[in-house]
Amino acid sequence: MTVESTAARKPRRSGTKRPAAANAAKPAAATAKTHDAEPQLVQLLTPEGVRVDVAENPDVAEFAPFVADITTDDLRGFYRDMVMTRRFDGEATALQRQGELGLWASLLGQEAAQIGSGRALRDDDYVFPTYREHGVAWCRGVDPTNLLGMFRGVNHGGWDPTTNNFHLYTIVIGSQTLHATGYAMGVAKDGADSAVIAYFGDGASSQGDVMEAFNFSAVYNSPVVFFCQNNQWAISEPTERQMRVPLYQRAQGFGFPGVRVDGNDVLACLAVTRWALERARRGEGPTLVEAFTYRMGAHTTSDDPTKYRRDEETAAWEAKDPILRLKAHLLATGGADEAYFEQLEVESEALGKRVREVVRTMPDPDTMAIFENVYADGHALVDEERAQFAAYLASFEGGE
Repeated sequence: MTVESTAARKPRRSGTKRPAAANAAKPAAATAKTHDAEPQLVQLLTPEGVRVDVAENPDVAEFAPFVADITTDDLRGFYRDMVMTRRFDGEATALQRQGELGLWASLLGQEAAQIGSGRALRDDDYVFPTYREHGVAWCRGVDPTNLLGMFRGVNHGGWDPTTNNFHLYTIVIGSQTLHATGYAMGVAKDGADSAVIAYFGDGASSQGDVMEAFNFSAVYNSPVVFFCQNNQWAISEPTERQMRVPLYQRAQGFGFPGVRVDGNDVLACLAVTRWALERARRGEGPTLVEAFTYRMGAHTTSDDPTKYRRDEETAAWEAKDPILRLKAHLLATGGADEAYFEQLEVESEALGKRVREVVRTMPDPDTMAIFENVYADGHALVDEERAQFAAYLASFEGGE
């Protein structure tokens, strides 16, 4: 199964024109290798909400068994996961616009990629997220309000990573893939059968950290899954400006498999991630999963996508909305009725209200806490800086 690739957009041209002779001299074979045939895409649920016939689509036959156990109750659960995550995400965006948060990175449009992969994990697996994995955090049992403290500036994360095997959000682009690889190497040395998953975006895939992580994980056969959410844009940079081949094919150069999955299909994301995690647990090494999806909102609340994105492109992807896709399937198969969706709407609004109330009552951190725990036994320079900062604060009216 395939879906429109970013090649469907008219590529942006540079200011220099390549000489005709150079074009003529380029071997045809090189051109063919650079511009592969349209890549295969694992899809189990079409944008219209129809289950793909595996018999007619042998490309997905390897992955279909990994969702053979999914029941109607499971599908309703996935739908609830996506709706609740989107509602929380929308509330966080509104809070930032109203000055309650300093910044927010929305996951709008990427719910299926995150819920599908998140629900594929076992409790003993470990997750290394970026700063947009709100749906994965939901699947790991992290309270949504805990995700907001860092963006409000009152803490550095707000949760204990060891409680849910969900690491703190990573702002530095791509570095978490190295953390995940190192952790996975430790898992292998401990003889555990758990796996590690690292999330990152298409832009991060061009970072040297990610390439190093690919290489180390391949050489040491680390039980790690690299889950790339290709949402088509690295802030304002489209994918055709980032790479010459489909992103998942980058894994080939490092000696491990890569798979492109429909990132708006929660079932396919679940199946492919389960498959990749099982490979890791069996000692077969890393896998690169490219979830081909779309960032329907801005990169963050400091970004304006209307400056670089066409409305027609966004509208085309809105028609593939992951939540509407699963809703159509549930309605068509009798898996849920309107009463279920209405009840869920009430539940999601209650979540939004709770998030707003918690954020507005988050206590400010101790102003002087920055000087604590710098050195185990204290340090004269830190003491001097503490005293200087205290005097500075005291110079303001009220001493704050």
